[in-house]
Amino acid sequence: MMSDTLVSVVVPLYNEADNVRPLLERIREALSTLRYELILVDDGSRDATVTIVRQFADNRTKLIVLARNYGQTTALAAGIEAATGEYVVTLDGDLQNDPADIPGMLKLAQTENWDVVAGNRANRQDGFLLRKIPSRIANALIRRMTGVYLQDYGCTLKIFRREVAQKLGLYGELHRFIPVLAAMQGSRMTQIDVRHHPRIHGVSKYGLGRIGPVLNDLLVVLFLQRYFRRPMRLFGPVAALSLLLGVGVSLFLLVQKLIGEISNLAGWLILIAVLLLGGLNLLAFGFIAETQMRTYFEAGHKPTYRIREVIQGKICAE
Repeated sequence: MMSDTLVSVVVPLYNEADNVRPLLERIREALSTLRYELILVDDGSRDATVTIVRQFADNRTKLIVLARNYGQTTALAAGIEAATGEYVVTLDGDLQNDPADIPGMLKLAQTENWDVVAGNRANRQDGFLLRKIPSRIANALIRRMTGVYLQDYGCTLKIFRREVAQKLGLYGELHRFIPVLAAMQGSRMTQIDVRHHPRIHGVSKYGLGRIGPVLNDLLVVLFLQRYFRRPMRLFGPVAALSLLLGVGVSLFLLVQKLIGEISNLAGWLILIAVLLLGGLNLLAFGFIAETQMRTYFEAGHKPTYRIREVIQGKICAE
């Protein structure tokens, strides 16, 4: 059955009280000629975000209030799950993405039959040292490791066919890897330059502290991309390496024992072997746990979040 809604715009919000009213105004202005719905997902805000949304939302707006702060990936997943439009647009709530770019992205997706159109912040308005340089390094690493060549993985502004968006499998903090997850479905994807504005209100939630989680998630994505359907291609070589290392250390220690010269090198070899094998085992357990977690949630159709309330907006103020 064809939806009456053409575009579902999904916006995660976390402590964006000062940005809500101008965000709503810009979206209404940019999409006034389209059949759209706006899905705002409050990710456990501690300021007046929910109150202001209630005040200025119109009848096209739905507010999903999560029970606590889960993170951007989960908030996006909640909004995408609620979407009814033929296309789903993801957009940041800090006014750095420009809703005026959405009609052009939609037209490109429709006329050229793309499954995903990703935004590229061609003139990014962020700090060079703490934001741009780490982002460029992360983008280059993701492109090299995954083989999915997009310029800007960190740009939230993207448009998807709904069936693609709702099968992404968003868990943890995988929102940066959405293009890779879409490519794993065989999606046709392109990118287009979009505008980017400096943040005026609020505080950025990103910084150098995200480098570790991004690297961890990159390992997860590489496992899903390369080995999820053929896990023995990863675990087989790891097991062989562990076995060879164990045999090698054992033979060295046996020779040392036979000649009666147990050197300090033996102790270092044992320590290195234990650390290496322990690290490999923990990595393998992590991948297995990731697979089990996905099976648990997807097989039972269980959400990874709890919704406190859903509010369908009405015009309450002008």
